[in-house]
Amino acid sequence: MMSTKAAAPARTALVLTGGGARAAYQVGVLLAIAKLSTNRKRNPFPILCGTSAGAINVTSIACLADNFSKAVSVLANFWRNMHANHIYRADPLSVGYSAIHWLSALSLGWLFQHPPRSLLDNAPLRQLLSQHLDLKGIEKAIAKGALHAVSVSASGYESGDNINFFQGHSSAQPWNRVQRIGIRAEISVDHLLASSAIPFIFPATKIHREYFGDGSMRQLAPLSPAIHLGAERVLIVGAGRKNEHQERRRVDDHPSLAQIAGHALSTIFLDSLAVDIERMQRINRTLSIIPSDILATSDLPLRPIRSLIISPSERLERIAAEHAKALPWAMKLMLGGIGGMNRRNGTLTSYLLFEKPYTNALIDLGYADTLNRSVEVGDFLNL
Repeated sequence: MMSTKAAAPARTALVLTGGGARAAYQVGVLLAIAKLSTNRKRNPFPILCGTSAGAINVTSIACLADNFSKAVSVLANFWRNMHANHIYRADPLSVGYSAIHWLSALSLGWLFQHPPRSLLDNAPLRQLLSQHLDLKGIEKAIAKGALHAVSVSASGYESGDNINFFQGHSSAQPWNRVQRIGIRAEISVDHLLASSAIPFIFPATKIHREYFGDGSMRQLAPLSPAIHLGAERVLIVGAGRKNEHQERRRVDDHPSLAQIAGHALSTIFLDSLAVDIERMQRINRTLSIIPSDILATSDLPLRPIRSLIISPSERLERIAAEHAKALPWAMKLMLGGIGGMNRRNGTLTSYLLFEKPYTNALIDLGYADTLNRSVEVGDFLNL
């Protein structure tokens, strides 16, 4: 049952994007914000919106939203002690079986009644989330006024819609736009598994009548859930450098499978966010030239949204390449076979490297990047 207590002012939203293991960077940003805050218990983000691994992070914060510093500390401990086998079965038998199953299905598909559903089995992640998250804490935080709403995005394979499952105060209303829908729900582990089901890599998750995959797929407007839930300010933490691209140069070798897969994942996780931020900034500029008295009396369903973007100051695939040896040897063997262990092709590895040396490096980078902008962050969040 939803609380009827008056909601806290739903002003500032935190938007965390997807990116697999890259989401460890977000934890460093949150640690720095907790350090900068003069009231460490107060949650500076009444609205929490996440996609893929970012959905897991915002939900973890939502469970303890009445004590922000503790919530961030628990989340940091989760990521600082990360191992690949906490997320997917990385033992030689499981990885080998998956590889053989895929090869057999590709070559003898007509013999298979049950083709492989994914490259990796993420059953360990379900167990980890069930143990780590007290999801009942979300409703408690809403009742206390420490949280207005938390939203988790997933993509429906049948409908093609990007669904935003949200749990929040009774004043938060569902929405329906082209290929993006907001549905009230009690956030569960299934929602998180669906949101983080990277295509081909992790299996889809069934919720009610439809199978869902990673929320970054077909996510035309990543900032939309925060705005629909009432945000006037949005802090966005990305999983890649702003305007990330490399100089064009002559290349003679055909791209490896790992390079192509990494490129595809970056398209899913990074590109739509950059486009949506640009769209929001363009709307803000348009609204700024409309006289305030006209804007106040018009029926224009738009409002200016302040935003602050924090993104890595270093290329995460390069950091991943430095720590790729930390992967279980079966994963190294599999990734090496498709070119993923090449230092120039670290993008795919950067999404799958759920190991302490890498996740700790990303946490430290996020922490340093945020403290380097401490004045800007403090002013934006009224810390």
